[in-house]
Amino acid sequence: MSFQKEIFQRNRDWANSVREKDPEFFDRLAAQQKPDILWIGCSDSRVPANQITGMMPGEVFVHRNIANLVLHTDMNCQSVIQFAVAVLKVRHVVVCGHYACGGVKAALEAKDHGLIHNWLRNIKDIYLRHAEEVDALGDEDARVNRLCELNVINQVRNLAHSATVQNAWAQDQPLQVHGWIYNIKDGLLKDLEVDVSSAGEVPVVFHTR
Repeated sequence: MSFQKEIFQRNRDWANSVREKDPEFFDRLAAQQKPDILWIGCSDSRVPANQITGMMPGEVFVHRNIANLVLHTDMNCQSVIQFAVAVLKVRHVVVCGHYACGGVKAALEAKDHGLIHNWLRNIKDIYLRHAEEVDALGDEDARVNRLCELNVINQVRNLAHSATVQNAWAQDQPLQVHGWIYNIKDGLLKDLEVDVSSAGEVPVVFHTR
């Protein structure tokens, strides 16, 4: 069986299994999407948002990029945030990284990785701010994993500082920003406990009103 035939057969099998369990599922899905969550995660194929959260299509609005970065200059990511918050009215935005992230590991290496080097510069900057803590850890895996956590924490701050999120809070829209990390080795999520739910938790310089 060719690659395309195999994928399309898997698609048919999946669609049929869903219909068997819930004949009205696709009718409801086609009518509208009302997710409560915007998930900003890594492009890593081992970290699919719906599967690891046990949620169905339509329940999570997803944006993914290498190393789950939330950059103020990334119009793709910022447009997703604006649509999710201002139009879909999600109540939660989750930045979810994962341990052993290849992008984070590459950022710790003193070598040229080609075009992606420009992207990874953002993680290198985070490392420099926490170099003493990261370098004090015993082995490479521990250093990479701690930088994965620090990267998520930094991206949560970037989210909370964004004009879209600030404007939502200024309008009393219920919205919480969360930072989680996923362990590929056991399939479990960890809450990094860096939730932000109001402008009062954000430095005044980032306030839009």
